[in-house]
This record gives sequence, structure tokens and C-alpha cells, in this order.
Amino acid sequence: MWLSGFPFRFRVIMYKRIRSQINGILKSQEAAPRGACSGSEHVPDFEPHRHIRLLTFNIQVGINTSSYRHYVTRSWQHFLPNRRRFENLDRIATLLRQYDVVALQECDGGSLRSGYVNQVQYLAEAAGIPYWYQQLNRNLGQLAQHSNGFLSRYKPLDVTEHKLPGLIPGRGAIVARYGLEEDPLVLVQMHLSLSKSAQQRQLGFVRDLISKYQHVVLMGDMNAHAEQLLTQTPLRETDLVPLPATAHSFPSWRPEKALDHILVSPSLEIRQSGVVSYPVSDHLPISLDIALPKGYLETF
Repeated sequence: MWLSGFPFRFRVIMYKRIRSQINGILKSQEAAPRGACSGSEHVPDFEPHRHIRLLTFNIQVGINTSSYRHYVTRSWQHFLPNRRRFENLDRIATLLRQYDVVALQECDGGSLRSGYVNQVQYLAEAAGIPYWYQQLNRNLGQLAQHSNGFLSRYKPLDVTEHKLPGLIPGRGAIVARYGLEEDPLVLVQMHLSLSKSAQQRQLGFVRDLISKYQHVVLMGDMNAHAEQLLTQTPLRETDLVPLPATAHSFPSWRPEKALDHILVSPSLEIRQSGVVSYPVSDHLPISLDIALPKGYLETF
């Protein structure tokens, strides 16, 4: 460690100062703007007669990771800008053009490492998706702007963001409602903590968010397998179902773990789903094509 050559007392003082600075940065999130979104004046209204193509993707702030050694050799890209990051973002945008609604995790909202570019906005504009919403979850100033992103070709009724509970702050969920106020389609995107105890609290919070709705889609990087989510967490109290086949999405170069998911209400017809073989991050994206139930469509 770089402080190892200094006297013990000096190291203690420096450690306390560094810890104080980090805590100050984390606490400053409370007063800082939470995120940003595009205007909705040019976004077309929801068209429920169409099937809806959904995608969830952890983009690892645009870093192209294709082996475990890249976590070391490319770790500097988590702190410093890199021109190849934009090339990778353009590849991601090419994929996003095929979808109607996209949930993004591990985006940067515009700090040094991203060249002060809001990656959510950049991807929305590059993919030709008119509505975007950025949720700033962990504000580290110029060092990093840890964010979730939500992109949509249709105008939602409303979009709300929520902090997810946890010992370490910085996890969040975005809730977008479409269609009818009295019976909406509700899409929830989230990035859960690694800690199982934190996941229990976070999914209890999400369960309460969706409890009154009939047509729900949960999507995101959930850092757990679907069976565990639906049998060992508060989601067992919902009627959500997983995709038909296990979706191994991590690591992208040799997928062995199913950490990214789309869970849906039984009222929604799954037309097509699966892992998208598109290795431009350390996670692979998950896609879903759904149709709304006939009775729901007749109310429009």
C-alpha cells in the first residue's frame, strides 16, 4: 500500500482523513441532483396493440471486458477516460436500436472517466430512442457518477426513482408506468447489491412498490439466480415468473451465472426471450418480447 512507508501515527491520521472525505462524498448525494431526463414532447404515446421488445443490460460504464485479466489490466478505465469507450458505446447503441424499452445498469452520468458525457443520454441519442431517464445513485463528483438508465420509445404515464435500502448507499430502482392510470403496465428496473441481506431489504421494498399492480415487469442486474429470488426473498409473495429458460449472462466470455433477469406477471404473454450473444461488457444483455393480454388492450 502506498502509505506503508510512513510512520504508523501518520498513516492513522491519513486514513481518517481519506475516510472522512469519502463519507462526505457519499453524504453529498442527498443534496445533489438525483439525475436527469429528456423531455417528453417528442415521444410518441404508448401503443399497447403492439408487442413490446425489452432489454436489460449492465454495460460496465462502456468498458469492453472479455477475460478476467481485463479486470486488472483495464481497471484504470473505471477512473480515467478512454477513446475506445465511445467505440464500445456505439456498438451498444447498435444493439439498442432493436428494442422499445431498455434498462441500463452501471452507466456513468458524466464524470472524468466518461469524458464528462452522460452515457444514458449518449446511448439514447445514438440509438434513436427519444425518451431517456438517468438515475444518479452514487455521486462521486468528477470521479464517477454511478447511474441507472431507462430508455423508451413510448411516452410513459410517469417515471419515478427510488433509493433502495442498504448499509452502503448507492443502489436504486426506476419505475415507469404505461397505458391507463387505473390499470397500468409497470416496468421496474434495478441494480441490486451483492450482499444477500441487503437484497432481502431491497426486494422487500420493491415488493411493496409493485403490490397493487397486475401487469408488472422487473428487470435488471439482480446479482442472484432467479430461483433464489422467487423462493428465498420477499418476491416469493408475488406472482412473478421467470423467463422460460435459464439465462446465463455472466461473465460474457464464458456465461456461467444467471445474474441478470426479467421477471413478469402471469398476465403478460412471453413471445420470445433469451440471452443476447453480444459481448461488449462483462455481462450479456437479456431480451424479452411480450404481448399484453387481450382484455387489457380492449380498455384503450
